[in-house]
Formats: sequence, structure tokens, C-alpha cells
Amino acid sequence: PQNSTGENGFCFAQTLDFSRPSPPPGEASQTFDAPSEQEACGTSLSNGTVSSSAASPSDSCAEPLCSTAPGKEETQFDEGIKYVSAEGEELACGWGGFTPGCIQLFNTSKGVLFFLCVASFLQGMTVNGFINTVITSIERRFDLRSYQSGLIASSYDIAACICLTFVSYFGGNGHKPRWLGWGVLVMGLGSLLFALPHFTTGQYKARSAAEVGVCGGNQTLPCAQAASSLSSYRFVFMLGQFLHGMGATPLYTLGVTYLDENVKTNYSPVYIAVFYTAAILGPAAGYLVGGMFLNIYTEIGREINITPENTLWVGAWWIGFLGAGAASLLISIPILGYPQRLPGSQRYIIMRVSEAHQLKDGSHQKASDPDFGKTVKDLPRSVLLLLKNPTFIFLCLAGATEATLIAGMSTFGPKFLESQFSLSASEAATFFGYLVVPAGGGGTFLGGFLVNKFKLRCSGIIKLCLLCTVSSLLAVFIFFIHCPNMPMAGVTQMHEGSALPGGHLNLTAACNAECGCLQETYSPVCGSDDIMYYSPCHAGCKKVSENLRNGKKVYHECSCIEKTFLPGPGDAEAGKCTSSCAKRPLLLFFMFVVILFTFLSSIPALMATLRCVSDRQKSFALGIQWIVVRTLGGIPGPIAFGSMIDKSCLLWQDQCGEQGSCYVYQNSAMSRYTLIAGLVYKVLGTTFFFVAYLLYKPPPPESAPGSSDASENGNCDLQEHKPSLPAEKDI
Repeated sequence: PQNSTGENGFCFAQTLDFSRPSPPPGEASQTFDAPSEQEACGTSLSNGTVSSSAASPSDSCAEPLCSTAPGKEETQFDEGIKYVSAEGEELACGWGGFTPGCIQLFNTSKGVLFFLCVASFLQGMTVNGFINTVITSIERRFDLRSYQSGLIASSYDIAACICLTFVSYFGGNGHKPRWLGWGVLVMGLGSLLFALPHFTTGQYKARSAAEVGVCGGNQTLPCAQAASSLSSYRFVFMLGQFLHGMGATPLYTLGVTYLDENVKTNYSPVYIAVFYTAAILGPAAGYLVGGMFLNIYTEIGREINITPENTLWVGAWWIGFLGAGAASLLISIPILGYPQRLPGSQRYIIMRVSEAHQLKDGSHQKASDPDFGKTVKDLPRSVLLLLKNPTFIFLCLAGATEATLIAGMSTFGPKFLESQFSLSASEAATFFGYLVVPAGGGGTFLGGFLVNKFKLRCSGIIKLCLLCTVSSLLAVFIFFIHCPNMPMAGVTQMHEGSALPGGHLNLTAACNAECGCLQETYSPVCGSDDIMYYSPCHAGCKKVSENLRNGKKVYHECSCIEKTFLPGPGDAEAGKCTSSCAKRPLLLFFMFVVILFTFLSSIPALMATLRCVSDRQKSFALGIQWIVVRTLGGIPGPIAFGSMIDKSCLLWQDQCGEQGSCYVYQNSAMSRYTLIAGLVYKVLGTTFFFVAYLLYKPPPPESAPGSSDASENGNCDLQEHKPSLPAEKDI
């Protein structure tokens, strides 16, 4: 065969064919078969040396292009291109010996992406959607304090931190799909365990509004209920969350690197962006579906005379966990069937150009050794290599500040909307879901698309992250404005309409003094004078009926409420008064911008992390990054935001003398504290991205053939425009 010789000294057969896994036995290979043991300019020689098959006018083709020692699995070309052997490796999709031909259709990068997207969607929907939506219902049903439900939420992050080092180190060098499949299976078991307490406890009996509310009713509330044994079920919830954390650990470390290894380098950001977009849409679906389930009473089929607006209502919190658990168990089966490496993926490994940060002592080259990272004794060296990489360290810190904001927003975003716009809990959760779907999902996908579209190199990716963080930092200033609190008698103003002295509560007035109202029964009503009252009793209401139009309770003859036009007592309707805040569209728009730009930087930041470390350390680097992000961001984030928001509380729940959760927040203080938290974390994030950009030291251009051509247009990949490679332009 006639060989063509390019200007760069490489010679290839005229046809570049990547389609066949290996040449037929006994036949000379006249094509460049990437996955085969015999690579290069022409035919193979028996002892593993590869050379030109015919005399060539160029001396460069007469020399061997590469040689592999027997038993060596991977060798570096002189030019920095990796050579990987696939001899004896099973690339078929299946379970053990069972590999039916029909399922090989899914044995592609798109097939893997689909199943991993479903898994990440289920994980996001369960952990970041359902849990945040149902936590108040679980508190009410199982008599839990806020700090106890906080422990349930953080059990997920604690489990992830414990498992990350082990999973990312050994899984990164092992069979990734098996680790992923077993992880999704464990996650499914965690969801089923989380729903278990509903089936092992007795029926929930809520005291109806008619019994509790009106003036002159029997107002005794037994305090024995407060010390209920139901609170010990929190350990079951914590175990369920712990299993969620263990199961999700491989998804965002091994799942990302498995995708990155099995697709072309400049398609990798798009694949990973699609994967993360599914993970963002999961919580949004969790908020919407979870909010819907909360409108169904927890004891399905039982007649009850209270409505979802009532503070004693407990929705069917457990349905979502049953569905998500069953779906996770099913989706783990196909993931377990994938091979260690997808067919045809080796051409991408061969063509990948390293962009790892260059250390002064050259120790980053140790990670290129094929045997590096296969035993426990390499673990300290792996950690040391990453700690010596300043770009990686500052990208981790920037990720932690962004994670703090995301964790804080997802936990307290619905609460912020509930307070500012005077919404019910289910309305606020649904509203927040509508906000997160386009902003979070769109931002995540757009981030990956921009990296791919502009073919950004590592330094360009960090610049994009910096731009996104500065944009969201400017949008955070919107929290200078807020919606005014709805007037509430005895909380924000006196019963006569004057301001409360020094912010002290005074729920008792002459108009309700005879009623003997209890502070334990908070059931807000909206009077016909557009003022909210603590309960029908505190409004002095004596009779109750039902509004046939919307099913809400209506209270009559309320001595504290004056009729607008006629003299005499007014009426009140169950639930909060609706807010008519003119600043609502502005607040929502800028909240959308903050969420959009925060998520827009997530995929670029992830891609920069993958690019600034060597190939063999990718999974482990992601594992270490997740540990930093969780310990510095995910775990303390909700606690920091929660304690700041609690400072703005006006009215605390009183449970037999003990302080419970907060009923009413002061909107101005809530906005102010949100602004302070947002500014602090956004300024830190901007600083960390800037330092990471300054300290990044890319490899010299000559480390990869043809990379000087690519560096002009900022392409992270080696692009070859030479006539010697007609079949494959993007290498």
C-alpha cells in the first residue's frame, strides 16, 4: 500500500478506519485500527514492534513509530499521545456471560448518558427535591425539632464525605459501571427505607380546626404529646439518608469520568452538561411532584375535615420515596451491564492532549505511569500530587463557596418566597420549582454548550467561571429591596393598628380576653379588614362555616375585626392574607438571574477541574473536590443560612414552654441577611476563581503535535488541519 506522508512526520495509511475493533486473524491490517494491538503506518510485525509496511520516500516513515514491550498495557508515544491495549477485554454489554445482541444497541456513549441521566434525575428528585419539600410534614408527623430534621438532611453529606475517598480512588481504577450500578441500587434501598416509618406507625390523628379554633371552645392542649416516642424514628430517616449519600457518591465522580473517557474531548462538556442538567431538573421535579403529594392526606382514603392550609395537616410525604426507590432499583440493572470501556473509546484516549497543570518539580508526570494508582500505597502520593496543584485547590474552594449558596438557596428559597409573598408552604415549593427548572437546568446546559461552542482551553474555561460569578455577584444586590410584611395583629402591629413597642408580642387584647386563647395553636386567618390574626380565637370569632367556592373555613362574628362599611363584628377566612407586593416581578427576575449564573459556572468549573489534573487522577480529583465542597459548602451551608434567617424571626412556635420553629419572619431583616450571606460567598468565589486563573500553568505548546495550531483559536483539543488526516479533522 502507498503511504502518504504529512508535514509533521506522521505517516498513515490513506484510509483511516476506526470502525473495526481488530483486524481479522492472519490478515494484514492496512488501516489504522485504534483499538487493536497493532497500530500505525501499515502492517504489524509479530513481536509487537510497529513499522511502515512499504518503502517510503520519507526517512521518517522508515523508522518505527512506536514500540510496546510485551506485557505493558499502556505506553507513551514520544509525542505525548497515549497507546492503550484492549487485548482480551470484554467490550460487550451484558451481565456475566449473558450478552444478548439486541441490547448492544445501547452499548454507546448516548446509551450510557441516558441511563446515567435517569439515575442523576432520581437522585436529585429524592435528595434535593422530596426531602426539602416534605421536611416540615415529617417534623409535624413525627414530633421532630428543627435541629433534628437538620441532622436528617446532613446525614446525606456525612455519608458522601466518608465514602468519597474510597469510591473515587478504587472505583477510578476499577470497573466504573459496576460501581455506578451498585451505587444506584443502594440509593433505591435508602428511598424505600425512608418511606418505611409511614407503614410501621399508627394512624395520624389531627385535631380538627373546629375543635381548636373558635372563641370559647375547649382550649386545653395536652403537653404529653410533645414528648412522643415517634421522634426516635429520626434514626430511620438518618439511615435512609446515609444510604442515599453512599449510593450517590459514584454518580458524580465515576459517572462524570466514565462519560469524559468515552467521548471525544470537545463533546465531553456537552455530555457532562446534559448529565448535570438532569440532576438539576430532578430537584425541580421533586418540588413540583412533592408539593402535589402534600395536598393528599397522609392516611389515604380516610375522611378528614381539615384542609391543606391548616397547620395540623400532614400530606402524603411517603409516596415520592416509594416511587423513586422502585425506579432506582430498576435503573441499576442496565447500568450494571455496561463494559469497563465502551467499544471504540480508545481512539479518544489516543487523541487526547494533556492540559494538566505543570508542577515545577515535574512530579505531575508520575501520574502518567500505567501502574500508578492501582494499590493503596499510591494513595498518599495521589493526594500529595493534587495538593501541589494550586489551580485544583482554588477551583475546589470556589466550588465550595458556590455549593454553600446553592445548598442555602435550595433549603431556604421556598421559605424566602413564602415569607416575602405571603404564600402557603406548598405554593412556595411549587413557585420555587418553576423558578429552578429554567434557571438551574438552562444555566447548567448552557455552561457546557459555551465550553464546547467556543472550544475553550482550561484558562479560557476559568475566565468564563469568573465572568459568571461576577454577573451573579452584581445581581445579588437586588436583596436590598424586599416586600413589606402583611399586617398581623399582636405581631407586627397592635390590635388597634398602632406599632408594637420595641417589637414585643402582644397577642391578647380586650376583644379576645374572654376567649382564653392558647399560643400553642397557630392557625392564621385573614380578616375582612386585610389584617392577619394568630388564630380564629385571637380574632375573637365565635362561629365557623365553609366557603363552598374554595373549600376554606370562614369564621363569623369576630369581635376583633370591624366591618368595613357596617358597624359590628367582621368575618375572617382561614389562611394567610394574599400579598400585593409591587416589587414581586423585580425580585423574582433577579433571583432568576442569580440562580442562572450560579449554575452557568458549574459545568465550566467541573471541566476546568478535569482538565487541570492528569488523566489517571480524574476520578480521584473529583472525589477530593466533592469532599472539600461538602465539608466546606454542602454541610455548613444550610446551617449558616438557617441561623442567619432565624435572626429575622418575629414569632416563634411555643411548644409547652419550649421554642419550636419560626412562624413569622420580618421581611426586611430576612432580605438584609440574605444579601450579606450572598455577597460574602460571591466575593469569595470570585477571588478563588481569579487566583486559580493566575496560578494555572499550562503545558508547553510543543508537548503535543499540532497543538500550536489549536492554541490560536483557544481549542482544548488537538486540531489537525493537515492533508495527511483526511478522515478525522477534530483530533
